[in-house]
Amino acid sequence: MKIIVTIGVCLFTLGAFAQQDAKPATPATPPAVAPAKKASKAKPAKPTVEFKTMTIERADIPYDSQEQFVFEFKNNGSTPVIITNVQTSCGCTKAEQPTEPVAKKKTGKIAVKYDTKRVGNFTKTITVTTNVSTEPIILTIKGNVLAADPNAAPSTPATGTH
Repeated sequence: MKIIVTIGVCLFTLGAFAQQDAKPATPATPPAVAPAKKASKAKPAKPTVEFKTMTIERADIPYDSQEQFVFEFKNNGSTPVIITNVQTSCGCTKAEQPTEPVAKKKTGKIAVKYDTKRVGNFTKTITVTTNVSTEPIILTIKGNVLAADPNAAPSTPATGTH
């Protein structure tokens, strides 16, 4: 008897909750739409510091050459740019940064020297940080240093792990 009563109560409960309120159909109102923003006529922002090139590549560099890789940049912003740090990827590469702030619309340069007593192909990076961006700028130098004696084989190839 208890089982029949329990089943009856369950069926009654399910039947009661299965009923839906009958509401008259009303036309759906579209959701409120925010007014469209006017398209901005402003030009996309240029980088404040713009380098002429991000990579300098030289095919055949004479052994023990003193030639530098020079990266030129322009300050396109409205405030002076200070190069706060220049870090090379290894000790075989040295970089010289501007010592004075670069005024707006003026240019500056970063001179990079690679140890050309290391014969063979190389790829090195230079990481530049400034006062106008939290993102570093990555510059790259690539090249091939020729052996001092054209008949000599490369003694220590520069692999970028130094």
